[in-house]
Amino acid sequence: MAAAKPFLSDIQTIRDRARRHMEQGAITPSYTLDRDTVLKLLNEALATEIVCVLRYKAHYYLASGINAKSVAAEFLEHANEEQQHADQIAERITQLDGTPNFEPDGLSSRSHSEFVVPDDLAAMIEENLVAERIAIDSYREIINFIGDADTTTRRMLEEILAVEEEHAEDMKTLMEDFGEKGEPAKPKSTRPSMMKPAAKVREVGPRTRK
Repeated sequence: MAAAKPFLSDIQTIRDRARRHMEQGAITPSYTLDRDTVLKLLNEALATEIVCVLRYKAHYYLASGINAKSVAAEFLEHANEEQQHADQIAERITQLDGTPNFEPDGLSSRSHSEFVVPDDLAAMIEENLVAERIAIDSYREIINFIGDADTTTRRMLEEILAVEEEHAEDMKTLMEDFGEKGEPAKPKSTRPSMMKPAAKVREVGPRTRK
């Protein structure tokens, strides 16, 4: 029978370690990752989520066309979920004794996804699908980098990744449905015509003699 694996540290050692560097909060000597690198990656993820919120909100307000109402509702739902992701990431950054970077300057360069607002609904759906695919790849790479060295951050990112995958599937379905319905890429203007309607011709019966 294999011997039981001993506990790595005795309780008194853990207690003593906990009292040292208390100003670091959740960061203890057992944290082996390069914290500066982790904070940089998390701030890039934060910027990516903020840009996603702004893009989805812009698309929500600017969507137009036959299918705009249902598609815009999907955009708004995604915007709200991306905001939740940003809040989770910002909170984790502070737990790691870092500073969440909300500076507008440099936001687009820190973000992995882009802020693109096309003129038509079909292109909006496509841009959001591309952005979700970028986020999926980015989160997978960060998760692989962290590995088992920071399980709290990894679990958070895995949860966010699962939602981003749902978002990508939603956009893929919208894009397919949009094509099936055959809505033109640029809906025609719905403004009322300024032309006066043609005058109605009054039917006149045969003239009778007096």
